[in-house]
Amino acid sequence: MASILSKKQKQKHKSTKLSDLKTLGHDLLSSRAHVNNLPKLLSFVSPISPPQFVLESLLSLQAFFTPLLPDLPSSSSKPSASNASQDDPDFIYRTWLRSKFDELVESLILVLLSPQSDETLKEVVLDTIMEFVKSGNGGRFHSAIYHRLLRSIVYSTTPANFLLDLLASKYFEYIDVRYFTYISLEKLSRVLDAKDISDDRNLNTDGNNGGHPSESMDLLICKIHYIMSHIPSVEASVEKTDYDMWSGSGDDEDISGNLKAEHKQHMTEKHNDKVLTAASIAKKMKLKFTKAWLSFLRLPLPLDVYKEVLATLHQAVIPHLSNPVLLCDFLTRSYDIGGVISVMALSGLFILMTQYGLEYPNFYEKLYALLVPSIFMAKHRSKFFQLVDACLKSPLLPAYLAAAFAKKLSRLSISVPPSGALVIIALVHNLLRRHPSINCLVNRVGGGATVKDDPETEQRVADGVDDTATASADKSVKKPGIDPFDNEQSDPIKSNAMRSSLWEIDTLRHHYCPAVSRFVLSLENDLTVRAKTTEISVGDFTSGSYATIFGEQMRRRIKLAPLAYYKVPPTSLFSESESEFLGWTFKCEDSKRKNDINDENGKIDQECDHNSVKRQRVECS
Repeated sequence: MASILSKKQKQKHKSTKLSDLKTLGHDLLSSRAHVNNLPKLLSFVSPISPPQFVLESLLSLQAFFTPLLPDLPSSSSKPSASNASQDDPDFIYRTWLRSKFDELVESLILVLLSPQSDETLKEVVLDTIMEFVKSGNGGRFHSAIYHRLLRSIVYSTTPANFLLDLLASKYFEYIDVRYFTYISLEKLSRVLDAKDISDDRNLNTDGNNGGHPSESMDLLICKIHYIMSHIPSVEASVEKTDYDMWSGSGDDEDISGNLKAEHKQHMTEKHNDKVLTAASIAKKMKLKFTKAWLSFLRLPLPLDVYKEVLATLHQAVIPHLSNPVLLCDFLTRSYDIGGVISVMALSGLFILMTQYGLEYPNFYEKLYALLVPSIFMAKHRSKFFQLVDACLKSPLLPAYLAAAFAKKLSRLSISVPPSGALVIIALVHNLLRRHPSINCLVNRVGGGATVKDDPETEQRVADGVDDTATASADKSVKKPGIDPFDNEQSDPIKSNAMRSSLWEIDTLRHHYCPAVSRFVLSLENDLTVRAKTTEISVGDFTSGSYATIFGEQMRRRIKLAPLAYYKVPPTSLFSESESEFLGWTFKCEDSKRKNDINDENGKIDQECDHNSVKRQRVECS
């Protein structure tokens, strides 16, 4: 049926000329008697119509509906049976106009989202819809039309990046547009969250994985995140006192008297106390911003969106929330996942702990578990190691915990690239300087493993509380040559780091990379005297790689270059005498001897053949 109607429309469009549309529009605007031209013009606002026909019809329809919108009843208003106005011809006429206006908005959205429409037409259609949003509610912002627009864009199956970029560049500068954008996105997120829960229940009931629309859900979530990430931050709005309002930004003579009175009162209050007005608006925006983000973060985010959110959460979201502690559930859940997600969630969680008083008991245990060799090749390793350095800066950190991190990092130094070894040396240097109680890991002689230790005594020794326990521990029987540190232990308190030593750092003195072997000499200083040393900035080494180390070595100026000097130029790689390599025989000499023997044998065979030939000749003669 739809295909038959589309064929009829195409035939009708072919038979209609552009001048006919102009005549229909002129007659519609000139007299109410030609109101039947309205459905004819509406039929040309379609994705299958030529662009010039759509524009001509749109100009006439916009000019017709704009002055009538304040007097039209709302789409949801339904008069009761006792209401006498339902029999009023004027009310019936205005209700009919409202239905046609709703059809126009729906057609404009179809044209806007159609892949057949060009970008110029889409921009004109978007401007028309936003004009209806501006004046469609008696001069106030028409949130219903705007919500329908955003909902259609989010639920569309075609890419909408051009529309979203256009909407952000032209209309997100107005504070009321941003305000209602947050409201609409919160509604859409709640609907998707409820839909996901219902789909999971149906999936558990039916046991059929084919009915779960995960791909479409991911696409919807990506579009919502794209819109939210392109809305200007609330902080920029707080600094302003004169706000641009889309619904009241123009000099419209049709604005109602009440709106003018409110505007005049608002201007008076703004001149009296601009800061108070700015604070009240910023507070409302923060509340809507918070609700929108919390609703969005409850959705099942795709992995790429999850990473983008965590990468920008500490800068773009947390400072602008009305109560940032509300993100603790999302961040702790992300931190418990492990891997790169935990690394990226560390920034936001650290801000909540240090600035907003969040308590997370297992924070250091989770951070200790993240220290694996793969972290030195991660994309966000620079920020991660700076946060690790900041988390281990507190002087109230227990000695056993500081020792566990120092020992864990030292063990990693023998299996990571040179750039990672530089970071580890900087971190261990700062740990030894901040926590003098773990300097025993550097000066321990003959560090072997004790056979048995009481766990409670070990804890007191680690904390440096019981000196007698320390003395008895030193006198206990030890196994020489065995490191008591348990590298596979995930709990720092059970890793036995306080009974070990930093022998791995000592091996870095002989590292093949000159930058590492030179940098490890910084630990030669007396780190117990803080006045003599300074902390090393970990951020100077976190972005290193093989390329940066090679480039630094190439830029260095060498004062004395090592040269190979010989009085007599060598003729072979090894000397002819075997005194330098006792017990060694070289294949090259063996092969030479074999070749000489073969040559002698060949000469003997030739002489024998020659003599046999002579004998044969003598016998013949």
